[in-house]
Order: sequence, then C-alpha cells, then structure tokens
Amino acid sequence: MLGLEFPEINEVIRWVDLFPTFNKIALIACAAAIIGTVVFLLAGNADSTVAPKGVRNLAEITVEFIEGMVMETIGKAGLKWTPYMLSFFVFIYLCNLPGIIPIVYMPATARMALPLFLALVVWVIYNAVGLKHQGAGYITHMLWPPGVPIFLKPLVGLIEFVSNIFVRPFALAIRLFANMLAGHMLLVTFAILTEELIIGDSLILKPLAVLPFFMLVFVTAFEVLVGFLQAYIFTILACVFIGSSMENHDEHAEVH
Repeated sequence: MLGLEFPEINEVIRWVDLFPTFNKIALIACAAAIIGTVVFLLAGNADSTVAPKGVRNLAEITVEFIEGMVMETIGKAGLKWTPYMLSFFVFIYLCNLPGIIPIVYMPATARMALPLFLALVVWVIYNAVGLKHQGAGYITHMLWPPGVPIFLKPLVGLIEFVSNIFVRPFALAIRLFANMLAGHMLLVTFAILTEELIIGDSLILKPLAVLPFFMLVFVTAFEVLVGFLQAYIFTILACVFIGSSMENHDEHAEVH
C-alpha cells in the first residue's frame, strides 16, 4: 500500500457555502463579471487621441476578434450583436481562468448551473429573434426545413422539435461544463498526487513526485488554451444560432 489519500469526489467538485445560497462558484462568477466590466470601463475612459496601449489595446483586440466572429457567422446585419457576444466571451473566459489558479483550481463553468443558465439565455434570444424576423413562420421553418417530403414531415418535425427545443441548449451547456470539469479533475488529481508523494513517508517514492508535477504543469498550460477555446466555441455557436434565426427561409428556398 502506498498510503496515498485522495479526497472524496464531492469534496473536489463542491465548495462549502460562504454564506447561505452563495458559494465560491458564485464568487468567481461575480468576480468575472466585475473584472470584465472594469476592464472595458477603463478602456473606454482611456485617451483616444494617442495610440492604444495596455488595457485599451487589449479591449480593442478583443472587440475586433468578436466582430470578426460575428461577421463570419451572421454577417453585417449581426454587428449589433457584437456587445452581447463580447460580454458572453469575456465572461465565460474569466469564469474558466480560475481553473488554472493554484489552490483555487475551480472554473465556475465546471458546475452545470452556470453553463445551463447561459445556454438557456442563448435559447431564449435566438428563438425570440426568429419570431421577430420570421413571425409565426419561424415555427414551421424550424420544424420542417425547405424541401422535406410530405410523408416525412411527421418524423422530421418530431426530430427537429426535440433537437431545437431540448437537445440544442442542453448540448451547448454540457459541452462547456464537461470540458471544464474534466480539466478541473485532471488538475486536482495531479496536484494531490504530487503533494502526497512529496509529504509521504516513503523516501523511495518522493523522487517520483516529479512525474505528476510535470503533468500538472503540462495540463495547466493546456487548460489555458482549453479555457479560451470553450469560450470561443460557446460564443460562436450562439452567433450561428442567432444567424440561422435571422435567415429568411422563403427567400432561401426561392434561390434554390
């Protein structure tokens, strides 16, 4: 027996409430919202007569990145959604970052509540946009894409209904949640293993601590990229959903 002691899974993924109904996950989410707001307020108040630098330069690069994302998925008509998508991207990325901070090692998005809430917000918006741009026809277009044979409409309608109403928001949430939770579990595992080997009684095992420590460093670096990619994927999918809701399917059918 090596004598290694690992905490129960509930201790790893559940944090004790700081006070009733408010735990450290909520604290991270609030901090992410505040930090993102402060950064762009500072950037907005910076002197615009000189070349951008520091916070302003970072803000402008981020805005241009999001604008490019919107243009590629929605088009020029979607530029009005840039502030919304910018808020989405920055908030999610800042919620992901604590996953690589020692001791904390917990992204707020590694708990299902936050990704699910964000996905439901996207679901409400793209359906509202669809109803605004297409009226009642949005429902029929959603259930029966152009060109579906009459005899297949019952089956296709059921599949599309389940896909758009239930599967799409859940898949959007679970993709973010699962990826961030997996990274969190890996980091915690290698951190605990490194600590246990170092402080353990066996002198023979102490040098082996370098192996999990190396993996800890590698996974930490990898999670920096994963945190960015998950924020990007969530945001670009939101763009795609809104863009598809804005399309005029009748015009599209005429073109074809």
